[in-house]
Amino acid sequence: MDEEYDVIVLGTGLKECILSGLLSVDGLKVLHMDRNDYYGGDSTSLNLNQLWKRFRGEDKPPAHLGASRDYNVDMVPKFMMANGTLVRTLIHTDVTKYLSFKAVDGSYVFSKRKIHKVPATDMEALKSPLMGLFEKRRARNFFVYVQNYNEADPVTHQGLDLTRITTRELILKHGLSDDTVDFIGHALALHRDDRYLNEPALDTIKRMKLYAESLARFQGGSPYIYPLYGLGELPQAFARLSAVYGGTYMLNKPECKVEFDIEGKVCGVTSEGETAKCKKVVCDPSYLPSKVRKIGKVARAIAIMSHPIPNTNESHSIQIILPQKQLGRKSDMYVFCCSYTHNVAPKGKFIAFVSAEAETDNPQSELKPGIDLLGQVDELFFDMYDRYKPVNEPSLDNCFVSMSYDATTHFETTVTDVLSMYTAITGKTVDLSVDLSAASAAEEY
Repeated sequence: MDEEYDVIVLGTGLKECILSGLLSVDGLKVLHMDRNDYYGGDSTSLNLNQLWKRFRGEDKPPAHLGASRDYNVDMVPKFMMANGTLVRTLIHTDVTKYLSFKAVDGSYVFSKRKIHKVPATDMEALKSPLMGLFEKRRARNFFVYVQNYNEADPVTHQGLDLTRITTRELILKHGLSDDTVDFIGHALALHRDDRYLNEPALDTIKRMKLYAESLARFQGGSPYIYPLYGLGELPQAFARLSAVYGGTYMLNKPECKVEFDIEGKVCGVTSEGETAKCKKVVCDPSYLPSKVRKIGKVARAIAIMSHPIPNTNESHSIQIILPQKQLGRKSDMYVFCCSYTHNVAPKGKFIAFVSAEAETDNPQSELKPGIDLLGQVDELFFDMYDRYKPVNEPSLDNCFVSMSYDATTHFETTVTDVLSMYTAITGKTVDLSVDLSAASAAEEY
């Protein structure tokens, strides 16, 4: 261990493993360490025994739930946009050869106390029970505008500069109702709260186009894909990538104390009396608590069930977004469900998550609107965890700290953090202009 490295990465969460892989591919000498004896950090996957031990304090779950090894319960469950940034990153790095994916069955939104399929195109808007007849026409016109919009072709802008007008102003021009705006902004554009309404409309249009493009990849029920056997496969896949390009991995390394020189710049990491020298450190917030501040909490419920979520067309894998306005909250609530069809549970079993940015200290009552959608559950676990963001200046100390995972059930915000960290570390941007049509990453199995 007494060597010098370009970068030492601490923690094997997904963000850290993606960065380790990207930096190794760039030719940097990378040492990757973790205090745990398993990959994944906070974003690990647990079998049933591990889940029971974590939440019930014992490792003997009831036999009727099936074999422990058949469970892969993600602690930070998130779907991937089929045309999104994470899939492009997987293809760019060729990590797809280590993974298999399956399309997600459905994408739903909670509106007026009911679950509705999310309409993503002008034709789906015309069929949706979310809207009345006249509203459907207005929504269809808006969807056609979005589908035709091309940033490089002013003819498609219809005289509007979307870098200057706000989303609210664009929506007013199309005369859309508040409920329509709600599902467009939260279930299609995947905004977490309503701040986007006062921001330039271009970002929302790009997000809507990404949703529609991702949906078109499968002509299926949702724009999302998910790895077989769960997300625990992802950190390990990027770890393999790093190793192929010369990265060194050390698990079960206690303490991992970051060392600084007299100027306050990182100079190495010490564990078990040995110090590895380095120029830069990448880590999750738990390794440098003095360089982060708490920005909130995530409340979540984990349910084991023996049936699909009611009113979702018997879908085995779905996302339901509950927009903040529908619940009288400050931010959205999310329901995620997967099953044995993605090899995350024994045959006949379903795993559902309800998550939200915590606004109270009582997850049981706060998450009730989402839990009520699940129907009967076999087992239910509650959890809360703190969220942190870095407050240091990396140019001064060469420490690059990731942000804690949010409550969303999709990956777009996660990968944005990773790519901005990569640029801060290397001064470069990742070229993600890959040919998705030629990729096998999102083939349906």
